[in-house]
Amino acid sequence: MNAICVDDEELILQMTVAMCSELPEIDDAKGFSKAVKALDWLKNNRADLALLDIDMPEMTGLVLAAKMKEIQPDIAIIFVTGYAEYAVDAFQLHAAGYLLKPIGKDKLASEVSYALSDKKEPGQAHIRMHTFGNFDMYVDGSAVSFKRAKAKEVLAYLVDRQGATTTRAEVFAALWEDGMYDRAMQKQLDVIVRSLRDTLDEYKVSEVLEMSRGALRVVPETFDCDLYRFLEGDADAVNSYMGEYMSAYPWAEFTEGYISGMDM
Repeated sequence: MNAICVDDEELILQMTVAMCSELPEIDDAKGFSKAVKALDWLKNNRADLALLDIDMPEMTGLVLAAKMKEIQPDIAIIFVTGYAEYAVDAFQLHAAGYLLKPIGKDKLASEVSYALSDKKEPGQAHIRMHTFGNFDMYVDGSAVSFKRAKAKEVLAYLVDRQGATTTRAEVFAALWEDGMYDRAMQKQLDVIVRSLRDTLDEYKVSEVLEMSRGALRVVPETFDCDLYRFLEGDADAVNSYMGEYMSAYPWAEFTEGYISGMDM
């Protein structure tokens, strides 16, 4: 599993990263001395655990944790601080753990083990679609990088359709709203769909997309998706939903309203 550590004190950061790297649960640990850089990294990568210093000058760990949860709701948070009085605020954010400086190796190991105890083993899902918060696709735990933002959005829309066959005209109407689906835009959509297929081929996951006579659909059986598990009543998926679904896309508001109103 992957961990990120954020602390504005460089020496403490290096020590925390080094101790995390020695833990059997952690496959990779990355350190950031600036909260903004950690957030930027998280937008394109997955982390199962974040160890955050609370008292940082540009952005407190409490604010950083809330922003991380918006990007990746299921990330486990452990707060690291020299001030015990922050504990109440930390646990109001559903923190998985709380460590006082200086950090002891045994205490760190205990907190990390507890924080990751309910996480699924990496590699269980070869392909994963993450829809709560922002949309991302992961292959073997790594985020897929799309060459075109609209290609990623086309895939997101098809995931939202849950395997239903969708015409190109329907895709266009959703993504461009009041746009005119003329010949020029048809060609533009063809380029975007081709870019999506090229990206899936590059990552060797072309099986998630099915095309026939100009219509498209995703094949739900080929990937794991938090939305689909939520709709099936999966407890982990239900608990990971924080009220935001594919936040970047206006057309996703209907599904967001539907699942937010469900009594699970």
